[in-house]
This record gives sequence, C-alpha cells and structure tokens, in this order.
Amino acid sequence: MAQLRRVPLADQAADALFARIRAGEWALGAKLPGETTLAPQLGVGRSTVREAIRQLAGRGILDSRQGSGVYVTALEAPEDWEQVLRRADIVTVIEARTAIEVEAASLAATRRTPPDLRMIRRALALRTSPGQSVEEHVDADMALHRTIVVAAHNEVLTELFDGFVPRVRRAMVDMLRIRPVHDASADQDAHAVVVDAIADRMPDAAARASRAHLDALKAGFA
Repeated sequence: MAQLRRVPLADQAADALFARIRAGEWALGAKLPGETTLAPQLGVGRSTVREAIRQLAGRGILDSRQGSGVYVTALEAPEDWEQVLRRADIVTVIEARTAIEVEAASLAATRRTPPDLRMIRRALALRTSPGQSVEEHVDADMALHRTIVVAAHNEVLTELFDGFVPRVRRAMVDMLRIRPVHDASADQDAHAVVVDAIADRMPDAAARASRAHLDALKAGFA
C-alpha cells in the first residue's frame, strides 16, 4: 500500500501562489500583495508566505526587491531545473550543497556582523532540541546552514541556497532515514567548529570545516 506523505505548508503555499500566477491573477511584471494580505488568503502564517516566496524566487518565478516588493518574473517554471531536482540522488545533493556552503562559510567568517553571529549561534543551539523528528531535525539543520549563507552577505549565494535546498528537503529526510546520525554529539561538534571559525573570523578554517563535514556526509553514500 502506498504511504501518504505530509507536504510542508511552505510547499503548499508556493504551489498555490504559482497556480494563481499561471491562472493570470498577476501578470508578468506585476507586484504581488504584501505578506499581511497573502497570509490570510492562503490560510498560513507570514513566515510560511516568506518561505513560499523564497522558493518561487529560487525557481525564477518571483523577484523579491528590497524596499520595493515582490514581482512576477516568469509565468512558467523552468522544467529543466525541476527535472534535475527530481532526478538528483543524495550524493549529487551533497555535492551541490558543498559548492554553495563552503564558499558561504568562508565569506561569513569575513563579513558576519554581531547580529549575524547571534542568529547563527541560536540556530546551532536549536539544531539539537530534544524530541525532534527527522523532519524537524532537517528543518533545524537547514535553518542553521541558511543563517551562515545569509551571513556571507552575497545575494546570489542566498538565492541559490533558497532555490535549491528547500526543493531537496525530501532527499535529506530520506538520507537520514537510510543512514541515521549515530553520534549526534560529534555531528553537533562538527557544526560548532564551523560556527567557531566564523565567530573568530577565520575564513580558511571555516571553509575547511564546512567541506570536511560535507565530505564526510558524502563518503557515507558514495
């Protein structure tokens, strides 16, 4: 019997927004209503709307312009990108994460601000909250890695992360179901090494620690 899978609210919200765009509710170049308008329309919170917009921005459908708003930039999703993500195996996902996150860790060590570091440390602590499900752990892990990417202060890297990583969330959940983390403390320590290097403004050390963690993850599935 086929098992039903729970679809994250952000994915559902992104699909609903995209359906409205394709139906012609907003023309190419049109500005979307604000989060306070969209949230009750979609029946979700504002943070879920923001995540849905990030997903659609990563797919090239929306463009979020600071201080201006969110605009429609495409009426169809690029099918090639979606097909690549559907075909991606776990090793491919880890390799793509490495390309984004190693450089982001290096830049974050140089550019992070005190508020960035507070957000990173808070996300690191939340990554090992007691009683987490696999899905909750993946979401907390993604949140930590995103704070590091954001601290790099490179909009392209952030858009790459936001467009890529949420779309392969299922692969990461499946990865942990296939091969659970045997030593959660050591895994947390590996992430703490990256955070400490960023805190100490050591870009080479941050990049090495980030690569070492992802290489070790990849080795388990190669």
